[in-house]
Amino acid sequence: METYTAMRHFADSWGLVFLFVVFVGMVLFLLRPGAKKAADDAAQIPLKED
Repeated sequence: METYTAMRHFADSWGLVFLFVVFVGMVLFLLRPGAKKAADDAAQIPLKED
C-alpha cells in the first residue's frame, strides 16, 4: 500500500501542475497570431469536394 500512497501523492501534486502547464500551452498555441488561418482551413475540410 505504500507504493500506491506515494504514487497518489505525486499525481495529486505534480500531476496537477503538469496538466495545468499542458492546458496553458495548448491555449497559447491556439491563440497565436497564425492560428486563425490554420483553424479556418481545418474547419473547411468536411465541405471540400474532391
